[in-house]
Amino acid sequence: MKRMWLTIIVVFLVFTALSYVIHGVLLQPLYQQSPLMLRTQQDAQSHFPFMLLAFLVFSVAFVWIYSRGLEPKPWLGQGLRYGAAVWLIASVSRYLIYFAVQPWSGSVMALQIGLELIMMLLVGITAAALYRKAA
Repeated sequence: MKRMWLTIIVVFLVFTALSYVIHGVLLQPLYQQSPLMLRTQQDAQSHFPFMLLAFLVFSVAFVWIYSRGLEPKPWLGQGLRYGAAVWLIASVSRYLIYFAVQPWSGSVMALQIGLELIMMLLVGITAAALYRKAA
């Protein structure tokens, strides 16, 4: 149980940091081209606790599911496979839905999906690395 909580905390920190780099830095100039699609900076700041709560909920679920599916296989491969699977469920499906209902450009959607692939693989590797001695 201690390993699970440690992994949740580390996954939360990695996921939060990478989400900031992707959406708060790398994609921010593209997001600013469609200001009516997003909250104002001040409004976004007032809703930031909900973002942190979402990241925490994601981290708990991510680690809980990973811990239940451990196999006696190399940890790195398990982390990469798991990260790719979660990417398909959480990122690809979400951004395709956003693309269908909001006027984002195809290039923004492709960048969101591509950058989140890297993030999910890294988060999967993080969880696997912290659980590797338990497998």
